[in-house]
Amino acid sequence: MAGNLLDNYVQVYVMLPLDVITADNTFEKADETRAQLQKLVEAGADGVMIDIWWGLVEGKAPGVYDWSAYKQVFKLVHEAGLKLQAIMSCHQCGGNVGDVVNIPIPQWVRDVGEANPDIFYTNRRKMRNIEYLTIGVDDQPLFQGRTAIQLYADYMKSFRENMAEFLDAGVIVDIEVGLGPAGEMRYPSYPQSQGWVYPGIGEFICYDKYLEADFKAAATKAGHPEWELPDDAGEYNDTPEKTQFFADNGTYQTEKGKFFLTWYSNKLIKHGDKILDEANKVFLGCRVQLAIKVSGIHWWYRVPNHAAELTAGYYNLDDRDGYRTIAHMLTRHRASMNFTCAEMRDNEQSSEAKSAPEELVQQVLSAGWREGLHIACENALSRYDATAYNTILRNARPQGINKNGPPEHKLYGFTYLRVSNELLEGQNYATFKTFVRRMHANLDYNTNIDPIAPMERSKPEIPIEEILEVAQPKLEPFPFIENTDLPV
Repeated sequence: MAGNLLDNYVQVYVMLPLDVITADNTFEKADETRAQLQKLVEAGADGVMIDIWWGLVEGKAPGVYDWSAYKQVFKLVHEAGLKLQAIMSCHQCGGNVGDVVNIPIPQWVRDVGEANPDIFYTNRRKMRNIEYLTIGVDDQPLFQGRTAIQLYADYMKSFRENMAEFLDAGVIVDIEVGLGPAGEMRYPSYPQSQGWVYPGIGEFICYDKYLEADFKAAATKAGHPEWELPDDAGEYNDTPEKTQFFADNGTYQTEKGKFFLTWYSNKLIKHGDKILDEANKVFLGCRVQLAIKVSGIHWWYRVPNHAAELTAGYYNLDDRDGYRTIAHMLTRHRASMNFTCAEMRDNEQSSEAKSAPEELVQQVLSAGWREGLHIACENALSRYDATAYNTILRNARPQGINKNGPPEHKLYGFTYLRVSNELLEGQNYATFKTFVRRMHANLDYNTNIDPIAPMERSKPEIPIEEILEVAQPKLEPFPFIENTDLPV
């Protein structure tokens, strides 16, 4: 019986605090971290997730990596008997929801941007965002002769070389490749640092000179040299109907608008594909899984234009699946997709935001499962209440427990955001412990769940035309039960 139930076990990871390593790359919280890890072990958690900040490790000079602080943390995780998900965080910490610490990208990279600000993501008003390098420089050798992709690849190579003992020991099980702001595969379309507030539609962020030239070349090749990047899509805090682009029968539904949206979203898919290909080469033979994070843009999901998703780079409409295309690209690398907002209920959202997190989660998870991927989730905001946990449990096993074997669909894992004293005390801790047990199908912690095979080389590149074929027709999501059959 327990053998069959084991097929319903969903692993639970917990994110470590953003500031577990200080802004000057030292580890000063050993006792506190050890105590937190112990409480996670007592709760039955399978492991932890940690951001590996590029700005700390290669912060001093190009090609000079300092892993010493991270090694100390990894050692504690290993000693606690927990598994580790490592995020290759090539973005800035600071300026997004919940950021308590400021860790910019390396100074020597920002110095290149002093003379050439176009290395940064840029909006139509030429405001620069220094959180992450623009996709436009992925293949531009502007960094002491290296391209942005080479910077990321070299960073991962150094990680593999320096963390070999933890990779070999099976401590590190997951390499999540950061692909944009907040580590998510998206454009920085809704930056709080530039005045965005929820539920603004955000802006298209492709006005650096490299992406402008790329678009010009693409439009010319398509026989439309006169086409320009959008100038009618409004500003961060607009509502869709205020703009010509997103209005009913707006630009987004014209030939020109469709061409732009396809180009904009394809750039993101190709960006993820290239960096995953490099990551695959780096971690070849290691018993780890590659993963990427996709952002849960649930506001304006209920209107036909899906404006906030489109500005972020997810070309998702009522008749076009903007997430299945990403999932299809991931099949090449056998990579998993990590999605957010698994704790949200529609009725918790304000009506003006036209938000539908439950439908969005169901769409994205279904798209990933149809492509045969491992799908993981996390919560978007810290929650300690039964309602949030029960929503996560529902999404983890949309058809509930199957006592006779594997459920038709289940999450590969869930990562809780994030470790704090608040989580590990009193009633919050008691509820969390129950949640972990329910995710484990009421079974004891089991270290042998989902063993990972050595990484094989990625398959050949999938032509973008083939990737786009899965966008339409948009299929109905799989059925999800209204409430979990194993509530906390």
